[in-house]
Amino acid sequence: MTRDTLGRRGRRRFLIGTAAVGAAGLSGCTGLFGGNEDDEDENGGDPSIGQIGSGREGRDAPGGTPMEELPALEGELTVYSGRGEFLVGDLVGYIGDLYDGFSLDVRYGNSTDLVNQILTEGGGTPADVFYSVNAGSLGALASEGRTRSLPDDLLETVREEFHAQDWIGTSGRARTVPYNTEALSAGDMSDSIDDYASGFAGSLGWAPSYGSCQAFVTAMRILRGEAATREWLQGVLDAGIADYPDEFAVCQAIADGEIDAGFTNHYYIQRVLDGSPEAPIETSFTEGDAGAILNVAGATVTDAAADPDLAVNFIRHLLSAEAQDYFARTTFEYPVIPDVEPIGDLPTIDELSPPSELDLTQLSDLEPTINLMRDVGIDV
Repeated sequence: MTRDTLGRRGRRRFLIGTAAVGAAGLSGCTGLFGGNEDDEDENGGDPSIGQIGSGREGRDAPGGTPMEELPALEGELTVYSGRGEFLVGDLVGYIGDLYDGFSLDVRYGNSTDLVNQILTEGGGTPADVFYSVNAGSLGALASEGRTRSLPDDLLETVREEFHAQDWIGTSGRARTVPYNTEALSAGDMSDSIDDYASGFAGSLGWAPSYGSCQAFVTAMRILRGEAATREWLQGVLDAGIADYPDEFAVCQAIADGEIDAGFTNHYYIQRVLDGSPEAPIETSFTEGDAGAILNVAGATVTDAAADPDLAVNFIRHLLSAEAQDYFARTTFEYPVIPDVEPIGDLPTIDELSPPSELDLTQLSDLEPTINLMRDVGIDV
C-alpha cells in the first residue's frame, strides 16, 4: 500500500501541531453550545482558531501507537457518526486521506437518530462503523443485537469501564464542579456532590435542559435511587441555583463572576480558558459519586459491516497516538489511552474517581430523569 507522503506529513503537522478549537471564537457564536448533548455542540464555528491557552504550548509529541504502526486501511468503509463534523471532521478526513485505495464515507447526524436509522435499515444498512457521542447510544444499538464483538487486543487498550465486548470508548468527558477563584478557594470545594445541595458557601449554576446535565442526574438516580435524587434536586433548587442554556454559558458565567460555581463537563472550562487564559476559573472534582461520572464517545462495528476487519482497524486509528492527541488538543476531551495526557491543569484519567459500579450505557435512560426533574419543579 502506497501512502500519499506529502499529504500525510502536512496533515500530521496539523493534527499534532495547530489543530485546536479556540473558545475566543466559540464564545462569540450565538447558540453554538446549545441543544441536546447528542448534537455535541457542533452547530458551526471556526475550527482553525487558536494555539493559545491552557497547556498546549510546548506540549511533547504524544505517546501511544502512531498510525504508521497500525494495519493499513484498504477498501470501502461507511461510518455513521454521531460526533459532529465540526469537531472530528479533520481527524476522519486525515485518516481517509492517509491511504491510497481506501474510500471513507462519513455520514453525520444525531447519535440517537443514527441508532434508529440503523435499526430501520436492518441488515441492509450501509453503516460499517457507528461512532457515537456517548456510551448510551452504543449500548442501545448493542442491546438490539446490531453490533459485532471487538477483538480483545483492541479492548485492552482502554480501562475496563470504558468498553464492553462490542463497543469501545475513544475519548472521555468528566463531570466537574468549576469555580471562580476570586470568590472561592480549592478548600471551599467538596469531593462529595451532596455538599453542594446543603450548606455550600457559594452561588451555583447549571444547564438542566442540557443532555450532559440530565445524564449526571440520571447517574445519581441509578446509583442512589429516586428518593435521594429528589432530595438533592430540591436542595440545589432551595439554594437558588441559576439556570443557563448550556454548560459553556455556565462556565462563562463563573469566569465573569455572575455565579461562584456550577456543574459542567470538564472541557467547557478549558474552552473558556482557551479564549481567556487568565480567567478566574478552575476545576474541581467529586469522588465516586454521580458528580464524578466519566462518559465516553466511542465506536462499534455493526453486524452488517461488509469488511469487519477493516472496520476494526479504522477504530484502531481512533485510538492511535495522533487521534488521542487530537481529542486532547481540539475537543479538550480526555484521551482514553494512558500515554496521552489531557490539556490543561487536570488530573490524568487514571487519577479520576468515577463511580465504578455505574454502567455507562444506562445513562441513555433519560425519560424517568426528566419526569423527576419536572416533578420537582425544574424547567427542562
